[in-house]
Amino acid sequence: MFIVDAHLDLAYNAVRGRDVSRPAIEQTPDAEGVPTVGLPDLKAGHVGLICATIFCMPALGNQPGYTTGDQAAAMAKEQYSWYSMQAREGKMRFLLRRSEVPMCDGNGGPQDAILLLEGADPIRTPEELTTWFSAGLRIIGLAWKRTRLAGGTGAPGPLTLEGIALVHAIDRLGIIHDVSHLAEESFWQLLDISQGPIIASHSNCRSIVPTDRQLSDEMAREIFARGGVIGINFFDKFLIPPADQGRRRARLTDVVRHVKHFCDLAGDASHVGLGTDMDGGLGREQIPLEIGTSADLRRVADALSGAGFSDHDVRAIVGKNWLRYFRDNLPA
Repeated sequence: MFIVDAHLDLAYNAVRGRDVSRPAIEQTPDAEGVPTVGLPDLKAGHVGLICATIFCMPALGNQPGYTTGDQAAAMAKEQYSWYSMQAREGKMRFLLRRSEVPMCDGNGGPQDAILLLEGADPIRTPEELTTWFSAGLRIIGLAWKRTRLAGGTGAPGPLTLEGIALVHAIDRLGIIHDVSHLAEESFWQLLDISQGPIIASHSNCRSIVPTDRQLSDEMAREIFARGGVIGINFFDKFLIPPADQGRRRARLTDVVRHVKHFCDLAGDASHVGLGTDMDGGLGREQIPLEIGTSADLRRVADALSGAGFSDHDVRAIVGKNWLRYFRDNLPA
């Protein structure tokens, strides 16, 4: 079983104090909860490939964050430096082109990863994007909340003029667009002006959890029509229907429900994967009850099989759909 997790915030957690080189059980709980991801957990769970993010939280009210592009760039470089150190030490290997995407899980070498920028404020000008591309950046989401580039989660709005210029620069380099946090107006505008590859690395179904953080059926169909893949997010508030929130824990049956809805929209199981984000500002108590760490992600396959998915479709959902996508859409 080859598993792909298309959204993990390893460097964000490392620079704020978690030792993600150790198993999650050996890491100290903090303000964001009980840790769930360490590099050894990924190996134990046969997670052969991840999308490893650089994430810089905007300043929101009294929360810490950045206020200028220079501050965002400094935070991003700190996280990139951590990834570079892991690569130098042989703990991680960053994939740059489609020929490097693995066919099967060696499980003994470094953790394969693709670099993803979540919120593009660290790119101060389109010209800087070339430097980031040379450094290995292969996926970009323009927004988290609103940025100077686009509307985002909880902050409606269109692409800005700076955002439009960056979209064109992204397309010239063949970088993949991640639409997970885009406000709906920005989402549709992006698809109007760009023919570049599109994914949603960590998004769920708005028809089940009706907030702007999730994808409407119309948005999902457009991603599928463009050949994209959607990764299911494991955060309980993005899995549990409103009537049940606060009354129970998320379960893998909730994950399966979102998977099935997207598969029904697509007409098959070839456009859905995992993008757990299970280390993204949350802890073990906020992910499905059956999952303690990334080592347990194999249980997703059992849940899908128990829900009637064929072995072929199970393998596609937990890993092969993402592998196919990256073999087709990373630079040649």
